Amino acid sequence: MAKNEQFVSQIADIEQDFPQWYTDVVLKTKLVDYGPVKGTMVIRPYGYAVWENIQRELDSRFKAAGVENAYFPLLIPMSFMTKEAEHVEGFAPEVAVVTHAGGEKLQEPLVVRPTSETIIGHMMGKWTESWRDLPLRLNQWCNVMRWEKTTRPFLRTSEFLWQEGHSVYDSGEEAERETLNMLHLYEDFAKEVLCMPVLTGRKTEKEKFAGAVATYGMEAMMHDGKSLQSGTTHYMGQNFAKAFNVQFTDKDGTMKYAYTMSYGVSTRLIGAIIMTHGDQRGLVLPPPVAPIQVVIVPIAQKKEGVLDACNALADTLKNAGLRVKVDDSDNSPGWKFNEWEMKGVPLRVELGPRDIENGVMTVFRRDTLEKSELPLEDAAESVKALLKKIGETLYEKAKARMDGRIVTAKTLDELLDGVNGGNFVRAGWCGCRACEDKVKEYAQATARVMAKENTEETCVTCGKPSVHTVFFARAY
Repeated sequence: MAKNEQFVSQIADIEQDFPQWYTDVVLKTKLVDYGPVKGTMVIRPYGYAVWENIQRELDSRFKAAGVENAYFPLLIPMSFMTKEAEHVEGFAPEVAVVTHAGGEKLQEPLVVRPTSETIIGHMMGKWTESWRDLPLRLNQWCNVMRWEKTTRPFLRTSEFLWQEGHSVYDSGEEAERETLNMLHLYEDFAKEVLCMPVLTGRKTEKEKFAGAVATYGMEAMMHDGKSLQSGTTHYMGQNFAKAFNVQFTDKDGTMKYAYTMSYGVSTRLIGAIIMTHGDQRGLVLPPPVAPIQVVIVPIAQKKEGVLDACNALADTLKNAGLRVKVDDSDNSPGWKFNEWEMKGVPLRVELGPRDIENGVMTVFRRDTLEKSELPLEDAAESVKALLKKIGETLYEKAKARMDGRIVTAKTLDELLDGVNGGNFVRAGWCGCRACEDKVKEYAQATARVMAKENTEETCVTCGKPSVHTVFFARAY
């Protein structure tokens, strides 16, 4: 117990000071460090490896769906940003502008992209001539910049990494269908790769993306009951097509404006993983995204044959496609246990002379903190099966927590009590912007997504008949 107490003292208490716990974890596990420019972050190798795994898993899903990768410029002419009025109004407070280059003042200021609808709309207008050119389905992995006032690593930074997909269709029905298809792709990815349950649904007009006809969100519940918007998809209708002259000659020979949609997730997903699965000991990483899935700790490693056995086991697991590390450092086994637990490695294997003699390995699950033995024979199959079980357990645990912390409110006082208790609150809403604003003013909560069905009879604010059932929560 003394060792455990000494270890966890490095990290704030997750129940007493969750924000400080989060900061301690991201810094002490070397996921990230603060950049020299306020609001920026340096993603360290361990953190970037998580992002690479997210990127690889998600990119393969995009390509399987028929989406192609491209790249568009970082700098956007200011005139592009002013072509879609609602869009420019929505992003104006967050835009960084370049006014000088090469020692001279630029004739036209350039915007450092906060998102790429405008520049991609411009290029799609050049590339779309006939109905035969459609659909055009592109994605880019890139950085964007939004000059945030309040920042926190991964959750909200002035510069972050993300993917943004943009598609053009010849009909609104197809573009809307793609908007929902990508939302479902994100939802499946969150479950299968991040082991993270989410609520999905349409955003209110107040919460939608600037310039969109409709926005759909993916909301995840964090350990403290707050919501984290973890992905969005947007149906743009013809708004950007008209602004950037994205027209095509249809089958009947007439010129028509196209329909567009976009979608994106970012390095914020790393923050979601941390705050969904983490515990008092630090990170708990889902096996699909963990940089190291299995760490092998030699016991009495200086004894003859121990390191050889550890390296042979590592080779077996690596050949089976697993990410494995043998910790043969001079640190004590206890120090290694604490270090790799804090860094969230899903499975630890302990291998010493007695284990080798008995033909077994001792395994420690990071998710349940349970130890057991597995035979060294067929190690790859048994370890793979255990990693799969760890992922399933993480999802089930997070899902049970979210389901148990969704409450229903009929009045503003009940809604306030609900969010004060660290819950998502299901409530009726009449569709009036003033009533939505009142919820934020009274309970410091916002509409996250609307439920698929309207199950509540009256508006939580005014008592009039409900038009939508909304999930309200405090959010990061």
